[in-house]
Amino acid sequence: MEYTTYKLSDILKIGNGKDHSSLDDGEYPVLGSGGVMRYANQYLYDGESVLLPRKGTLNNIQYIKGKFWTVDTCYYTIINQEKVVPYYLYRMLRYLDLSGLDSGASIPSMTSKCYYGIKIKLPSISTQRRIASILSAYDNLIENNNKRIKILQQMAENLYKEWFVRFRFPGHETTPIENGIPKGWSINRFDTAAMLINGRAYLMPELLSEGKYRIVRVGNFSGKDEWFYSDMELESDKYCEQGDLLYKWACNFGPEIWNEEKVIYHYHIWKVVPKNNVNKAYLYFYLKTSTPLWMGGTNGTAMVHITKESMEKKKMVVPPKSILDQFDNIVGPMIRNRLSLLKHNENLIKQRDLLLPRLMSGKLAV
Repeated sequence: MEYTTYKLSDILKIGNGKDHSSLDDGEYPVLGSGGVMRYANQYLYDGESVLLPRKGTLNNIQYIKGKFWTVDTCYYTIINQEKVVPYYLYRMLRYLDLSGLDSGASIPSMTSKCYYGIKIKLPSISTQRRIASILSAYDNLIENNNKRIKILQQMAENLYKEWFVRFRFPGHETTPIENGIPKGWSINRFDTAAMLINGRAYLMPELLSEGKYRIVRVGNFSGKDEWFYSDMELESDKYCEQGDLLYKWACNFGPEIWNEEKVIYHYHIWKVVPKNNVNKAYLYFYLKTSTPLWMGGTNGTAMVHITKESMEKKKMVVPPKSILDQFDNIVGPMIRNRLSLLKHNENLIKQRDLLLPRLMSGKLAV
């Protein structure tokens, strides 16, 4: 496969983002280096563009098509589509490691001059289109799965609120309200419904670059790809396995259902073990909907966190087992389907990212 070398200055023009604070809410996405920030009533550019971070996360190059606005932490690009397919360029720049080009000091940053000087090798426009078509097919599948994941999550959360917040559960018409809750229900401490098990605290020398077990930390749930490992054999309750309910209690808060192989969970995570006939589905959505309400009352100095003692003392409404079982019968399959789609997306991303260098290098013919 033949290639032509270009500087980015040969194939695109860089536009500066602008302040968005004076814009009203609307339909057009406002993007920064971290992604979509809000939606506004005006747009800065209309078309296919590759968004280049100016400050912050320099590896978060984005692709967008349509009308959008960018803020001053992010450049947008006007691309010469006679020379390069915008989506192909996006995938190529994502594949390159641009972190070494950082021209900032304490905050990572890039100037337009630095970007303009980057050299890339491009195949013919027809080859670019074929490669872009293959890779974008993966993205389309991932996006469709994401839409289904969002719908399933919203359906289950809406049902939880309908039954357990608004008290419109099966049989509510004939169930009287006593002391603010349906008759036969109770208000108990959280520790009567679940046991919280602390993860293990590690010293830095104990964190390995490879080993028998991965160590899941809070950041790994929010897209941080860096993993540490351990060869230690610990008590059985220091591991989590697929389907376990976890709760992040520092930095980034909330419940997660672990969807991968056996790992060790870090100190800033609790394993939540249901008890007394309270099921995992109910606990998950109780924690999911309650966490935003608790954030105003967190305790901490250097690190904001929820203490185990304060969590165990929290009061929660506990319905009868028959209602909990009905909820689990409806929502349980939704949760499993959502986890299956998330796993499918992980596999699609791995397949796409394995294909990408082979396609762009010409090792895999198209």
